[in-house]
Amino acid sequence: MRLACLVTNTDDSAFAKARPLDDAKFADLIHEVRPNWQVTAFWVCRNEFPEDINQFDGVVITGSPASVTEDLPWMQKLSELITDIITRGIPLFGACFGHQSIAKALGAPIVRNPEGWAHGRIETRRVARAPWSGNGDVLQLYGSHIEQVGALPDGAQRLFESPGCPIAGYAIGHAVFTVQHHPEMTQGFISDLVDEYADYVGETVTQTARASVQAGPADRALFAEEIAAFFEMEGR
Repeated sequence: MRLACLVTNTDDSAFAKARPLDDAKFADLIHEVRPNWQVTAFWVCRNEFPEDINQFDGVVITGSPASVTEDLPWMQKLSELITDIITRGIPLFGACFGHQSIAKALGAPIVRNPEGWAHGRIETRRVARAPWSGNGDVLQLYGSHIEQVGALPDGAQRLFESPGCPIAGYAIGHAVFTVQHHPEMTQGFISDLVDEYADYVGETVTQTARASVQAGPADRALFAEEIAAFFEMEGR
């Protein structure tokens, strides 16, 4: 399996540079469950796009601290690529920014979480099952967001919800799969991120996030298996 990883993370801070970047984090996630798959990164946030998306069996769109509502030139180009990928029927998975950018490209609104920041280890409840869904109706995933998808794109099925976020993941047929949260994050990374964002998100959010991370690990391997099973779907 050959996957294109479209990196949207615009964070070029010292914090980010001292840790694995999103291309490496997603490659590591995939290789934990499918070690022989090829994952090729394209930094679309730096205007680096694949020349021929048909060369790939599937596409991943990463998260980002950027807002999809900024509608920057590279985001507009990504939106055009998203619609092209869906038209071609190439399997497309999006996390966080990717989840939102797919929805926005298909005409869905992006809104603020009415409960404020979702930060740390987040309880993610399965509300419907897809053919690639794994075991468990409640998954723990790391995340950090205040914006989210406000309504399902046409033809989408809601798969997950989390506190304050009714659309924490959706599917469109067998060709699109998304989640608002960050399956690629490790416990070490989210712990560091909570410390890094402490002043930005405030004391109350930070204390809640720290407690959630300390309560136990995320279901990283389980969700990685779901992503792999999605890309392996036959008869789309």
